[in-house]
Amino acid sequence: MDAISTLAGTVHDPRVLAMAAMVFVAAILQGVGGLGFAMFSAPLSALFFPELAPGVLLVLGGCVSTMVLLRERSSIDFRSVGSMISGRLLGNFAAVALLASLSAAMFNVLFGVMILIGVGLSYSGWRVEANWRNLGAAGVMSGIMGTITSSGAPPYAIVMQNAPPAVMRATLNTAFLFGATSSLILLAWIGRFGLPQLMLGLLLFPALYLGFRVSTPLARHVPRGAIRHLLLGLSGLSAAGLLLRALL
Repeated sequence: MDAISTLAGTVHDPRVLAMAAMVFVAAILQGVGGLGFAMFSAPLSALFFPELAPGVLLVLGGCVSTMVLLRERSSIDFRSVGSMISGRLLGNFAAVALLASLSAAMFNVLFGVMILIGVGLSYSGWRVEANWRNLGAAGVMSGIMGTITSSGAPPYAIVMQNAPPAVMRATLNTAFLFGATSSLILLAWIGRFGLPQLMLGLLLFPALYLGFRVSTPLARHVPRGAIRHLLLGLSGLSAAGLLLRALL
């Protein structure tokens, strides 16, 4: 009953419309670029809607990942998914340990700087090969970042920035779905996720679905080069959000 009462009060909160608008835009980015939901929404949530991170955003991120991978299922690279998931599992458990030993500010600065370095190197001409070793390492970083901040996409974006768009969208979102689910289980285990967060995620789901539907025709017409710039730009935005969160 407490969760239902909380949700009923949330429906009348004027901030819900702003949350829905953010989720709508984030779902479009995910549907077009293969990632971007958490990279766009996590920094904004940290500043304006802290109750959404990480649990609610992980619920919504898992939902939009399911929709994208079903739309692009014929292009899934299962070998790459295996490397990503293996690394993500290790990262998830490392995140639980870090939550108990590392301050949020230190974590945000560390990963924010690392992401900005990766984006800068990518634009300088540095090319990361999407092999099992690099994908596994990206998975570890994604697991740590995703569990703590709900945004675990930037390491994947840097490693897979040169993959064909359909393969990238399908492969990334298969890994994201697994990652979001495992992170939610671990968060529930340590008491950081429960029924109120789940119900708030369901309240925002219509905005998520509408954004995904808008993304479908757009995804067919956005050129490959533009998607690469979108991925790296969103990675930079996510890193800036982490650093700003640490300062605040």
